Amino acid sequence: MKQIYLDNASTTPVRAEVIETMLPYFTEEFGNPSSIYPLGQTASDAVAEARASLAALINASPKEIYFTSGGSEADNWAIKGFARANRSKGNHLITSAIEHYAVLHTCQALEKEGFEVTYLPVNSDGLVDPEEFRAAIRPDTILASIMFANNEIGTIEPIGELAAIAHEAGVAFHTDAVQAFGHEPIDVAELGINMMSVSGHKLNGPKGVGMLYIRKGIKVANLIDGGQQERGRRATTENVPGIVGLARAAELAYAESDDVRERQIAIRDHAIDRILAEIPHARLNGSATARLSNNINISFEFIEGEGMLLQLAAKGICVSSGSACTSGSLDPSHVLLAIGLPHEIAHGSLRMTLGRDTTLEEVDYAIDCLKQTLSNLRMMSPLYEDYKNGNVASLIDQEKAAKASA
Repeated sequence: MKQIYLDNASTTPVRAEVIETMLPYFTEEFGNPSSIYPLGQTASDAVAEARASLAALINASPKEIYFTSGGSEADNWAIKGFARANRSKGNHLITSAIEHYAVLHTCQALEKEGFEVTYLPVNSDGLVDPEEFRAAIRPDTILASIMFANNEIGTIEPIGELAAIAHEAGVAFHTDAVQAFGHEPIDVAELGINMMSVSGHKLNGPKGVGMLYIRKGIKVANLIDGGQQERGRRATTENVPGIVGLARAAELAYAESDDVRERQIAIRDHAIDRILAEIPHARLNGSATARLSNNINISFEFIEGEGMLLQLAAKGICVSSGSACTSGSLDPSHVLLAIGLPHEIAHGSLRMTLGRDTTLEEVDYAIDCLKQTLSNLRMMSPLYEDYKNGNVASLIDQEKAAKASA
């Protein structure tokens, strides 16, 4: 059966060049970087080179790069570590309602420790309003954490503007850049980012490795104690193959990012135009302009998302209804609810995310299958039958009419 993978926001295949770079550190160069003999020093040098390479990509110092097991650990470390280390200055944090659960659940955990958290709303495109952000800052606010780009709807937040507002009030600024790193240019100095989380497996690198950028002078308590690795900030033997793989994947991603982004935008916009033109009762979720180049998120009325995913999977098409971290939940996406979708529409949502090698032909085939799948599901839907009989209205059609007359 033909397989088309359109879930690259969930994870990506590791590139052959990345595997080639990693292989020696599983075998002949397997040393512990903390060891003083040559085998260990070779591994230590590889980690240092990876650190310098990653720092250069974001305009940071190598001493500001710390390796983690992935994006979730980096988010936990940044937010918990900063909050606990700076509690004497205040106990109030700000984040948004559409953050990844690695941020939201971390903030909820801190609330149990006595911290207060403001969860900012977003507009219908998923954007944080800078003036609402400014108004939420209090004298006891110490940290704001706003994601660079949303993992479900692809909206890119105004990070530079938000960070500037935070700094005006003496508030540190963290961003979860897991979806953006390797895809969007990120200069942490220019944007005013104090801490930033990254994961390897979102950019054709290995799973189980990530990094946290911590600007010099930012005080962050350790999340993992037990040794002097990562300059005494994160104990445990370094994942040398993963670290060199992350660096190589990032180098390749940024070297090709302009070409990949241009190609993906053309395919993305073609797909969105086709779906909205050829499938009735459909709406685009997220910003049409401030959007990741590979993200397509559409809601369909009168269907249930799980049935749609299962039928598409049976045709070899790999897509999702949102974040992979919540795919086992029967609840609609918190992101889609936050942008104002009612439950019945949020439940019928589809996320397609393109990879660096995704072709127009693959996307067209997926859309052809999607059209047939939705037609089949709607024929079995009592809600759609009620709509055809005039007993219920289409909420999506009403929304489109309201926008057209505004």
